[in-house]
Amino acid sequence: MRAIRLASERQYRTEARRLVSARITALRLEAFEQLPKHARRCVFWEVDPATLGKDDHLADPEFEKEAWLSMVMLEWGSCGQVATALPDDRGHSEPPCVGYVLYAPPRAVPRAHRFPTAPVSADAVLLTSMGVERGQAPDDLPHSLIARVIDELVRRGVRALEAFGRTPAAAGLQDPATADTDVRPVLEALGDCSVEHCVIDADFLTDEGFVVVAPHKYFPRLRLELDKGLGWKAEVEAALERLLENAQLQQPVGAASTAANTLQSREPQG
Repeated sequence: MRAIRLASERQYRTEARRLVSARITALRLEAFEQLPKHARRCVFWEVDPATLGKDDHLADPEFEKEAWLSMVMLEWGSCGQVATALPDDRGHSEPPCVGYVLYAPPRAVPRAHRFPTAPVSADAVLLTSMGVERGQAPDDLPHSLIARVIDELVRRGVRALEAFGRTPAAAGLQDPATADTDVRPVLEALGDCSVEHCVIDADFLTDEGFVVVAPHKYFPRLRLELDKGLGWKAEVEAALERLLENAQLQQPVGAASTAANTLQSREPQG
């Protein structure tokens, strides 16, 4: 029976974490250090390699990334959403970042013009990068991040969200020297950046409602119209997340064990 009780308790806790285990908020510059290491150092979208001349690296990519975020926030406003784990009552450390998503006006994204399916539509904001810490975040966190971006942009009156996607065929692109001429500018990267890590999967984007507006074997451009109906849906999802989050925060210590004991008492005795 003890094994059953422990299994029930684990199931309860797992379900609670699945329902809501991350809080999504707008990225603030003072929270830059909280981003995952790759997110802080990745300048795939923010720096055009052509501007560096013969140099193939940056002395301080984190400085460049933070400077870019500061510029966009100052000139345009919020340009990212971050997901942090809910605080644990057992500790007082800062909750870790378990996911993030970045976006900006295409004019502020130097890499955008290098894609063969450029330019981004004049009425759209460009979704650039997204990352989730595997094993530390709920499976639906990528969807929740996109929903929060939609909610934010609809509130700001943006008409569309576009992104350059990466198809499965792009996995075979390794050496820019042997690639098709129209994709070589995309493959040129700095540091540990790469197409695989820094370009969002096209299949994921289509699953989220994006449609291909500029087809390409490797890097199609996709678009999501941000009408008021879509914004309403995102708002409802965000409200439900907040309700679940508040419910878990207010859960008294030992509630998981109580629930497990309740489940045990309802099991047939044998």
